Amino acid sequence: MKSKLILFVIGFIVWMLLGWPIDAQHAIVGIFAAGLAAFLTGDLFTRRPHHFGHISRYLWFCYYVPLFLWECLKANIDVAARVLNPRLPINPGIVKVMTSLRSDTALTFLANSITLTPGTLCVDISPEEGILYIHWIDVKSQDTQEAAQRIVKTFEGVLKRIFE
Repeated sequence: MKSKLILFVIGFIVWMLLGWPIDAQHAIVGIFAAGLAAFLTGDLFTRRPHHFGHISRYLWFCYYVPLFLWECLKANIDVAARVLNPRLPINPGIVKVMTSLRSDTALTFLANSITLTPGTLCVDISPEEGILYIHWIDVKSQDTQEAAQRIVKTFEGVLKRIFE
């Protein structure tokens, strides 16, 4: 029941923020949509709903958003430079990286963060071992530790504080 309530509150807040400015009609539809989503998927939402009660997790998420946007901007510039300048190296390949993240939500956020950052794409996850296989536009190292340091470490520490 607690996970359904948490999903309802988060869903309603997101609904209201996406439909700015707020009016009564929009709020009524938001209550219905968030309630339906919470009723249908509340049990699937999280296995540990008590984690959502910690305010520090929200603060770390507020830190994660600009961090992700900054990394995404840097990657966009790098990929655009490689497209516009044919002399810049392109050495594509798939690298294996290790992560200490274990929760499904944290691994999903990490894989999506990597995939949404231009030049990298998460192609497979092995959650039991904490291994991600990532297609990288310019492989700088096949070493698992060094590749993880270059690709995963930027997001991993923050996501650990948010989700684990």
